[in-house]
Amino acid sequence: MKSGPRTLLRKIGPTIIVAAVVLGPGSILTSSRVGADFGFPALGVLALSTFLMIGMVSLAARLGVTYDRSLCEELAARLGRGVSLFVGLVLFLVVALFQSSNNLAVIAGLEPMVEDLGDGGVMEGLTPKFSVLVILNFFVAFCLIRVRALYSRIESLMKILVLVMVVAFTGNLLVVLFGGLEREPVGQVASGERDLIPLMGMIGTTFSVAGAFYQGYLVREKGWGLVDWKRGLGDSIFGILVLGAVTSFILMTSVITFHGRAGVMELQGVGDVARQLEPLFGKGAKVVFSLGIMAGALSSFLVNAIIGGTIFSDSLGKGWRLSDPMPRVLTCLALLIGMAVASWSLSGASGTVTLITIAQALTVLGLPLLAAALLYLGTRRELTDERRVPRWILGTCALGFLVACGLAVKTTFTVLEKLGG
Repeated sequence: MKSGPRTLLRKIGPTIIVAAVVLGPGSILTSSRVGADFGFPALGVLALSTFLMIGMVSLAARLGVTYDRSLCEELAARLGRGVSLFVGLVLFLVVALFQSSNNLAVIAGLEPMVEDLGDGGVMEGLTPKFSVLVILNFFVAFCLIRVRALYSRIESLMKILVLVMVVAFTGNLLVVLFGGLEREPVGQVASGERDLIPLMGMIGTTFSVAGAFYQGYLVREKGWGLVDWKRGLGDSIFGILVLGAVTSFILMTSVITFHGRAGVMELQGVGDVARQLEPLFGKGAKVVFSLGIMAGALSSFLVNAIIGGTIFSDSLGKGWRLSDPMPRVLTCLALLIGMAVASWSLSGASGTVTLITIAQALTVLGLPLLAAALLYLGTRRELTDERRVPRWILGTCALGFLVACGLAVKTTFTVLEKLGG
């Protein structure tokens, strides 16, 4: 049997869709902030998050090929439509909030490239930014409604964008490692002053239970059975590990470039982050970094909204396939809410990176419920013999549930303290 990059990408199709959400603009920016603030010890947190993501994706995919009904329909049949609806609504709200960070990232990616054009910058003020968001969201909604065979088109696009980002960020790390960057010795930020919001945002984007939950739908859309799950498990794990490795490359680049340097805590915009790379890339640093943010935003823009629209529709009993009308309507609603929240955020005074990292961190609030739903479906007594979920998956997901609960509590207090301060 022939094997190679093309064959591998074809086999890990559903995982690539989830990976597009994991390696979004939030991961790029929050990993940069985490590396700047916490240094190399943050790699341990990233490794744990990647391990937990492997367990959740494996469980959701297993449930998707094991049960005759979709995940929300199984919850409705066993616990009532109200429970299913609550799970779908929570996931939809998490996705809508996450979507706002994708909108902000588009503006963040454009701003450094056009800020020098004209008096005060082309992107100065809310109106030009809002216009960009409206055009982009309506274009995505138009494609969603008009394009047939949407899944295959999305899968092909995600494979290209993810592959480009893998190559780009791997090359970027090599340049930083061997580029001879000279750094002035500066005292490190005291541990008590470190901002936990970016760290929790990085965990929330890497350990994306919402993305993992959707894997149970992707394998059904793909037509996978139990045999396909067994055959594709290794490829799915490989795909997540690749994305975890790329995130670690971004984090390590930030550690080498930013950690211990003055002004780290004042990084508020993408341009501020990018300028720190000018010793390596010159004036082109802003363009290179901004293009990376844009690629991350576009790779997860539509997929993230589809996750919310599809699962919310299924929780209502209105279908889950992309060919059904209700998932597309609710996906458009997720796009609209994300755009509205982003527009409201842009009218404030906070920096773009701060807004994005807060939005990323808040997405962890819905993780415990989604993880509990997956664990509930994975531990039913009728799942025997071939249908039984492997213990290592259940054990990993149980640990993930505990981590999700701890994150939700810590995030609530941290965000309230930050907003109150």
